[in-house]
Amino acid sequence: MAFLESLPLMPALGLAGLLITLVIAVPTWLASIPLRDASLADRVWSAFIAVPVVFYVWQSGGDARSTVMAAITVAWALRLGVYVTVRNWGHGEDRRYQAIRARNQPNFALKSLWLVFLLQAVLAWIVGWPMLVASAPGAAPWGAWDTVGAVLAIGGLLVETISDAQLARFRRDPANRGQVMDGGLWRYSRHPNYFGETCLWWGLGVMSLAAGGWTGAWALVSPMLMTLLLLKVSGVTLLEQDIGERRPAYRDYIARTSAFIPWPPKREGAR
Repeated sequence: MAFLESLPLMPALGLAGLLITLVIAVPTWLASIPLRDASLADRVWSAFIAVPVVFYVWQSGGDARSTVMAAITVAWALRLGVYVTVRNWGHGEDRRYQAIRARNQPNFALKSLWLVFLLQAVLAWIVGWPMLVASAPGAAPWGAWDTVGAVLAIGGLLVETISDAQLARFRRDPANRGQVMDGGLWRYSRHPNYFGETCLWWGLGVMSLAAGGWTGAWALVSPMLMTLLLLKVSGVTLLEQDIGERRPAYRDYIARTSAFIPWPPKREGAR
């Protein structure tokens, strides 16, 4: 009942979180205009999520659950923000955003405010909903499902971190230019980094259920949304749209390797 009584407080806290994302989005959009680089949105994506989360925990006082969830989120955000910034530094606008720019001329500089930056800010705010539920007063004490969720989230973060490090090391070697990364975790999944990230958000979703029970189940929209984005929107589907044409060796990689969930590769010649 205590959690139910806290629900009227959550819209105000959530609205403040949304405003925080907009405060980050608008200056980033302004910076992108002279640079002609809308992919700056990728560099602040993790901040869109993490900064409101820290605000939620600060406002609620931070019990064990919300503190652990915030720590996982901040660790994820710092790692991803640094990784994406270093990876994209000096390469100009990402080709995905170049395609968006080409489809939305003229006046893409203005249109990018809502097509890219405000859209991503709102999506990121939704992704942060589990921490909003966990920060509500009257949440249940830490229980077994919190431990399950925390292990799943931390495990996902480790998988994502290791797979990105393996790919970065592979790309740094000039001898691998034009080759397909199929070692390490990439032997078992074509997108182990996305699989790890999905596990992270489902783990945090489980923790939000432990906090508010089915009353807070609406927060599961967060991992559902992230899974959809990673599988069908900005992740697997988009990245593999034409990669077989640009890199013929990737077709063989697709034939033998699981797209998402890690799984032993098919033997050569197997169907």
